[in-house]
Amino acid sequence: MAAAFSRSCFALCLLFVLLASPSTGQLSSSFYSTTCPTLEATVLLTMTTAVLQEPRIGASILRLFFHDCFVNGCDASVLLDDTATFTGEKSAAPNANSLRGFDVIDDIKSAVELGCPGTVSCADILAIAARDGVSLLGGPSWTVLLGRRDATTASASDANSNLPGPGSSLSQLISSFAAKGLNARDMTALSGAHTIGQARCVSFRSHIYNDANIDPTFAAQLQGTCPSSGGDNNLSPLDAQTPDTFDNAYYENLVAQQGLLHSDQELFNGGSQDAVVQEYSTDASTFFGDFATAMVTMGNISPLTGASGQIRLNCRTVN
Repeated sequence: MAAAFSRSCFALCLLFVLLASPSTGQLSSSFYSTTCPTLEATVLLTMTTAVLQEPRIGASILRLFFHDCFVNGCDASVLLDDTATFTGEKSAAPNANSLRGFDVIDDIKSAVELGCPGTVSCADILAIAARDGVSLLGGPSWTVLLGRRDATTASASDANSNLPGPGSSLSQLISSFAAKGLNARDMTALSGAHTIGQARCVSFRSHIYNDANIDPTFAAQLQGTCPSSGGDNNLSPLDAQTPDTFDNAYYENLVAQQGLLHSDQELFNGGSQDAVVQEYSTDASTFFGDFATAMVTMGNISPLTGASGQIRLNCRTVN
């Protein structure tokens, strides 16, 4: 009887631990409420300083988060440097010479480690920083669900095959996002991230020289920055109206056939998303709400939780 009681007690205790643990696979807004209550304030302070110094960094961190989540889930694999055993995502074609903001994530991680050593994942830091970058530039805020853990490897080939490119068609964009659990409206809302930031000439050259669905005056202006050959790294704002403000001007640009990338203008080109673009172009609050909702959905793509992965002490390297 004593043995049976002992087994029952053990089972009940194990059940209690599993139910009480915040690491059972479900992301939560209160994941660090007791283990690192200063987390969000720490991230916001560092992001505020970074954005004040360079507004573009808000867009760069947001892009880091997107490129992380679309490749094997939101696991901070995009932050890993190459090693002798793997070539990581930084070396992939969509990321090489274009992803930036790694130093800002390093600064945030260092600040968080001072207050909460070995507790907060780089994946969660990136998710919060992306939200704060948007909010600091005038965009919406949202509750970031937390509890992700960090990957221990990364793959350039996975990044090459999972990230939609600037030459994507509408059907390719819809399919790419659908594969990650995001519907067409989510895709169109998330594309509104291009209301901030800049793109390299190599990303939009074909659009401004070869496509017909572009305002001729707009194309001619861009050709002054982006020659038909050379100047691959010359930059132009994704939203020429308000490049450092998160607003709905991106959609106004699309209606005027002034999308910078081929993939941008595909959203308003006689296809299924024309009505959504029209709606967002005249209703910023609806865009903000849909963007925030889609960001939460994207942040929940295949996170590592529980005993999976690790809490990296340095976001660039595996422990």
